[in-house]
Amino acid sequence: MSLETSPKCSAYWPDVDPPVAPREDHRSEQLGRVRVDPYAWMKFIPVSGARTWDSLPSRLREHLAAEMDYARHVLEPLDADVDFFYERLTKRALRSSEPLPSLSDGWYYDAQWPAGQVHRVFSRLAPDGPVQPLVNEAERAEGHAYYRATGHQPSPDDRYFAWAEDIRGDDRHRLCVLDIDTGVLRTVVDTDAFGYGGFTFSPSGRYLFWIWRDEHSRPTRLYRTPVEGGEAVLVYEEQDPALFMQIARTAANGFVALSLIGPDVSEVHLIAADAETTFPRLVWPRRRGVRYEVDEWNDTLIVLTNAAGADDRKLVEIEPRNFTERREWVPHRAGRFIVSVRPFAQALLRVERVDGMPQVVLMYPDGRENAIAFDDPAYAIELAPGQHYDAERVRVVHQTPSTPARWIDVRLADGTCEVVGHTTLSDFDSAAYRVERLQARAPDGATVPITVLSRRDLPQDTAAPLLLAGYGAYGVPFEPVFSLPATVLVDAGFRYAIAHVRGGSEKGWHWYQDGCREKKRNSMADFIACARHLLDNGYASPGQIVAHGVSAGGLLVCGAMNQAPDLWAGVIAQVPFVDMLNTMSDADHPLVPLLRPDWGDPLSDPDAYDHMARISPYENVRAAAYPPVLCTAGLKDDRVPYWEPAKLIANIRHHSTAKNPAVLVLDTESGHQQSDDRDSEFLQAALLWAFARHCVRSAAGQQE
Repeated sequence: MSLETSPKCSAYWPDVDPPVAPREDHRSEQLGRVRVDPYAWMKFIPVSGARTWDSLPSRLREHLAAEMDYARHVLEPLDADVDFFYERLTKRALRSSEPLPSLSDGWYYDAQWPAGQVHRVFSRLAPDGPVQPLVNEAERAEGHAYYRATGHQPSPDDRYFAWAEDIRGDDRHRLCVLDIDTGVLRTVVDTDAFGYGGFTFSPSGRYLFWIWRDEHSRPTRLYRTPVEGGEAVLVYEEQDPALFMQIARTAANGFVALSLIGPDVSEVHLIAADAETTFPRLVWPRRRGVRYEVDEWNDTLIVLTNAAGADDRKLVEIEPRNFTERREWVPHRAGRFIVSVRPFAQALLRVERVDGMPQVVLMYPDGRENAIAFDDPAYAIELAPGQHYDAERVRVVHQTPSTPARWIDVRLADGTCEVVGHTTLSDFDSAAYRVERLQARAPDGATVPITVLSRRDLPQDTAAPLLLAGYGAYGVPFEPVFSLPATVLVDAGFRYAIAHVRGGSEKGWHWYQDGCREKKRNSMADFIACARHLLDNGYASPGQIVAHGVSAGGLLVCGAMNQAPDLWAGVIAQVPFVDMLNTMSDADHPLVPLLRPDWGDPLSDPDAYDHMARISPYENVRAAAYPPVLCTAGLKDDRVPYWEPAKLIANIRHHSTAKNPAVLVLDTESGHQQSDDRDSEFLQAALLWAFARHCVRSAAGQQE
């Protein structure tokens, strides 16, 4: 599909006047520093209850309505391109997938999208039996403007099936349990549960352990509720708002593990399977700078930790009674970051990152090891969830930017691999694409990996429009996974690239440390260096690169936009964290206490205040010719509230010397994530790709 302009789609943006947000200086004094925020009035937190469109102050509602109307007018000429991308996304959509490995007693649990449906149907089947439906999400979503479910899991005895669902868009879940034997469905927790790693069955299957969110949306309490109904019992309450809570059973079903996690500290409490109603036992007390995770392997406990300077982590065995260290299974090896471990009776499987790429290692009780590597230029691997401890084969999910997920069974006895299934797509051929791994040079000399996806029939020495994505925060790597929307964009003449900037952990823990707090500027310098490397090496021409970031990735791309506004044909920032200094100065924000080790504390540390003031995208908008910008926002988002992108958009319009549009696309029903159905996902991707395509057309038109 050509990117050239046509009578149906002008190269230029509509001549529509944007809303002009009033500038009302709000003065703050902090640590001897003064800042003035002209758009502070856009922030609205209701006294009680969820934020809704009707609860907004009339003045704010009128302004946001004007923003939505402006967005409709500016984006309306893109309708033909939106339809183009949406049609190709739906045509290529997943048709089938392989079921997960059996969990116990021969049961397989699976999720499918029936033909023509946008929601999943969960079911289970035995190798010699019929399919048994469990949950039809289309039925659960009926009548709700928003629906997103997560955490689907069977009980250890396969009697029950549980999941968390959000029907309001604010990440406050209710927990549902289906009695598979009787067909009775119970809502065990009505609201305020935490669904993302926030609940699990007890080893006996009689109880549901679940985490409650407080009025600030922070997970702070662990409860135990009988599955068959009954009062919730408080098991543990955390007073430190800087710690995040997660709950899970250990590998051999011997314990329930409550993990309290911060960026630079952690603590684990265990509840034994033979004492489910007792209070948890503390493994190691929290100590600043030390993080650890606990699991079990062959009647003992193992700990993955960074203690004693093991930045890329080591694996040790501890005594189950008093938790003292027994032996070191895997020593710390700088440059070989241990991503995760999964114990099985026959072998312990670990995923570690070597030279930025993951590999699987099987370790046996006698200490022998068997490494399983992959030779793709860029790829991602993960372990299929919920695998049985006594399994003889472990299922690994492998994918690349050009190859959809395929399931590989690894025989634990000898490491033999067998591909047992793969994702099926319509009108798709992996061989039609090329994946490359490049290295850019940052200003300080660091080498920054770039993953590039192109059409194989596009010559490598031919420049093309390019979408450059990045994240770079919290030590979370931007994995080079398969993205159906990315392939559709590439088919339309683009290249799709991922900048693996500092702030993630793609090259080990130091890669994360070199991109947070006072070193956060490195992330943006890396992103700009990646864009320039792609230009210098002919992958794109000036005016052809569109930046794309989500959440903390929005901080990355909007910070890079401020530093080099002329480098980008356009910028797409989804639910972007861009009002950094103001947000990190709000002690009541759900995530601020937790994330201070990542960003710093501008309430107590002058140096942290100053470095945030220098990079926060909102504060650093300046008089410059800004490219077209599109920000998305969810009205009910507590993680990155709508006012962050709304304020950024207003500030860009006030300062920009160009006439390019700055657009806010606001969803009044969603939070940090949109509703979990294919139509919502594909429609948003189609809009973003249409915007990217028009940005390149517009840049080309301005150069003529």
